[in-house]
Amino acid sequence: MENNMTSMTKVQTVNSAGDVRAQVNKFMSEGYNEDRIFVLAHDKDRTDRVAEQTNTEQIGMNEEGVGTAIANIFRSRGDELRAKMRSMGISEEEANRLEEEMDTNKIVVIAWGGKEFNNDDFDSTITYYPYMII
Repeated sequence: MENNMTSMTKVQTVNSAGDVRAQVNKFMSEGYNEDRIFVLAHDKDRTDRVAEQTNTEQIGMNEEGVGTAIANIFRSRGDELRAKMRSMGISEEEANRLEEEMDTNKIVVIAWGGKEFNNDDFDSTITYYPYMII
């Protein structure tokens, strides 16, 4: 059973895998399940490594939908990252900002509320944290 707190999406930008681990623990202490916590980094290999090291997920076909997953095959990495974030309810402006932060080696950690979004829809209730505060 989902509580109100974990039905909201939260987005945190961090600097390292250690910061990701701390943020994942914080999200889990708030009630988010591991399968609802996602990591994104600009470099695909880094995303893979961080997700494996921190037992987090990567945004895949289940979250982004078949159409977006197929389109991502033909997109640049930046376009792919923005599309993945958009499918989770992140607005176009925030997806652009977060992708720019990933360009500077930041890692984005998303505690997803579970609602999927299409096209220009976005979740206006997402909470964004520029830096990890524990």
